[in-house]
Amino acid sequence: MDKKRIIFHIDANSAYLSWEAVYRLQHGEAVDLREIPSVVGGNQATRHGIVLAKSIPSKKYGVKTGEPLIQARRKCPNLVVVPPRYELYMQCSSAMIDVLKDYSDKIQLFSIDECFLDFTGMDALLGDPLEVAHGIKERIKRELGFTINIGISSNKLLAKMAGELKKPDMVHTLYPEEMPSKMWVLPVEELYMVGRATAPKLNQMGIYTIGDLAKTNIDLLKYKFKSWGLMLYAYAHGIEDTPVNNDGAVPYIKGIGNSCTIHFDVEDRETAHKVLLSLVETVAMRLRHGGFCCRLVQVSIRTSELASYGHQRKFHVATDCTNEIYAEACRLFDRAWRGEPIRHLGVRVSELCGNDFIQLSMLEESWEKQRLVDRAVDKIRLKHGSYSIFRAGFLHSRLAPMQGGVVEDFPVMTSIL
Repeated sequence: MDKKRIIFHIDANSAYLSWEAVYRLQHGEAVDLREIPSVVGGNQATRHGIVLAKSIPSKKYGVKTGEPLIQARRKCPNLVVVPPRYELYMQCSSAMIDVLKDYSDKIQLFSIDECFLDFTGMDALLGDPLEVAHGIKERIKRELGFTINIGISSNKLLAKMAGELKKPDMVHTLYPEEMPSKMWVLPVEELYMVGRATAPKLNQMGIYTIGDLAKTNIDLLKYKFKSWGLMLYAYAHGIEDTPVNNDGAVPYIKGIGNSCTIHFDVEDRETAHKVLLSLVETVAMRLRHGGFCCRLVQVSIRTSELASYGHQRKFHVATDCTNEIYAEACRLFDRAWRGEPIRHLGVRVSELCGNDFIQLSMLEESWEKQRLVDRAVDKIRLKHGSYSIFRAGFLHSRLAPMQGGVVEDFPVMTSIL
């Protein structure tokens, strides 16, 4: 007889801001960023940047994630803005995963600040899942200094929904028998995969809660939304059975992107290439941290007149090598750029696959030695910071060696988690 599945969803609360706050407190700062109006956002030297993460006190002023910093400052003149530091986030993410490995060998990263843990069968060794979850939560708070939410259920969908019920620093269960009282009463837009575009369409059909969706005729949903409707119906009923996959074989992120608004107009190719390198450094490092390689790279350009365009190209062989991605990004930029002054550049990689096995090509340049160098550099940066080792080309330049105001993780839109 199969054991009943027990799945945990672990999510760091206000991760970027919390991790920055903990780091500063550990290094002698008296003020906790989490207790004052503060945000993580683009470098203050840039003309434009967006809010990537916000503290709870900043919510009182109406500050929202994703809005321009200039708009956030109008709402809250005394707002404290700190720039993003992705090497710190990866270090904190790794520390959290190291703690979780004491409780299961099946852990699946979902994004840099959340993951799934398969606790099935571990209750015989470690005890009641709810008590263990509370123990994990308190241990991470005690040892690492930040809080997490843990959702517990029999599959990943319900575990993730459980973790979102109430924040921060909470543990919730959401087993199938609890759905009517805990999940079906929620607004339909709170169901995983119901986005801003789908929710109004459901509302027009008289579907306002997840319970309404669960009671809707499946043929009607299929007629209105095709296969998407079938998926929504299944999710409303808590139906999901994918395993907790910890071998890196199947990524659950569509892509990793990074972009920045430059605090001066870029008018020459050499400077633009340096900006691209600073973006690729961050993207490739996060790619390796997630255990992925990419098959597609995209470059986006926004001019000082706010015209936007870009280019993309597939690799013949998937890669996670910084230099290889950078070389292709430069080629794409050179083909696309029309010579106008540039204000904003972005790099995004997608079509991800696991990096545990790579098919090499005898017809193309080998990047294997460079990949080993990349991993060594990653370790140094994670331990000592992004300025501990960087390219000589950034010396005496006006550019940071690793930068970017937007970092994107995109959940897969065709299947759960």
